Amino acid sequence: MLTLVENHSLPRTAAFFDLDKTVIAKSSTLTFGKSFYQGGLINRRDALRTAYTQFVYLVGGADHDQTERMRAYLSALCRGWNVQQVKEIVAETIHELIDPIIYDEAASLIEEHHLAGRDVVIVSTSGSEVVEPIGELIGADRVVATRMVVEDGRYTGEVEYYAYGPTKAEAVRELAESEGYDLSRCYAYSDSITDIPMLEAVGHPHAVNPDRALRREAMAREWPILTFQRPVRLKQRLPAFSMPQRPALAAAVAVGAAAATAGLVWYASRRRARFDAV
Repeated sequence: MLTLVENHSLPRTAAFFDLDKTVIAKSSTLTFGKSFYQGGLINRRDALRTAYTQFVYLVGGADHDQTERMRAYLSALCRGWNVQQVKEIVAETIHELIDPIIYDEAASLIEEHHLAGRDVVIVSTSGSEVVEPIGELIGADRVVATRMVVEDGRYTGEVEYYAYGPTKAEAVRELAESEGYDLSRCYAYSDSITDIPMLEAVGHPHAVNPDRALRREAMAREWPILTFQRPVRLKQRLPAFSMPQRPALAAAVAVGAAAATAGLVWYASRRRARFDAV
C-alpha cells in the first residue's frame, strides 16, 4: 500500500521503473519493427527477425546471454542510421504503437506515486530515442536509457552508455545523490533477473510479471510480486485518466540511442541510400 502523502520534511523519494514488460506489455524497441518495414526502412529478413525476437521475448523474457546477443546484432544494424530520422519516425508512430500497450496497472501506480509526491524515473536498457518519448507519454520525471556514439548525426555502432544490470543501479545511486533521494524509502519495479542490482538499491523493491529467476529470488527475499495484465490506451482508462503533465527530463546518463535495443529503430540500407542521394 502506497503512502499517499509525502512528508516534505524528509528527504525526497522516487519510484524507479524498468520499461519493457513492466510499464508496457512488449519490447519498446522491437514494437517499431513492423511499422518500419511497412515504411520501407528495413528489409523482410530483418522484419521477420524482429518479429521472432519479440515473440521469444514475450514468451520467456531475455536472460543475460540473449540480451547480449540482441545488443550486438542491433548495434551493428544501426550503424550509419541518421539520428534525426530515427527520432522523427518514433515521434510519428509512438501513439499508434505504444499507447495501446501501456499497462493500466502501471499507469495507476505511476499516478499514485506522483500523488504521494515521488518522482517517477524510467530506467531502461532500450535507447533514449525510444525511451524518452515513452517517458514523456506516461508522465515520467526522468529517464535513464542506453545511448550510442553519434558522429556527424549518425550512429557509429559503438555503445557510449549501456543501461543494463549493475549500471542501472549505479544510475539510481547517482540520481539519488544529485536529487537528494532517500533510497531506503524509494521504490523499484522490474520483470527481469538482470535488474536485481537496481531492485537491491532501494528499500521497496517489487517484481512485476517476473521471469522465472526473478520470481524465485523475489519469493526467497519476500519481495512483493505484482501481475500487470491489462494493456489499455491512457484516454480509455476509467475513471477518466489525465496523466500529470511532467516533462521527461533525461538524466545525464541517459541521452542516446540504444545498444541493447539499439536505438531504437530500424534503418534499412535501402532507405539510407535514398536519404544520402537527396
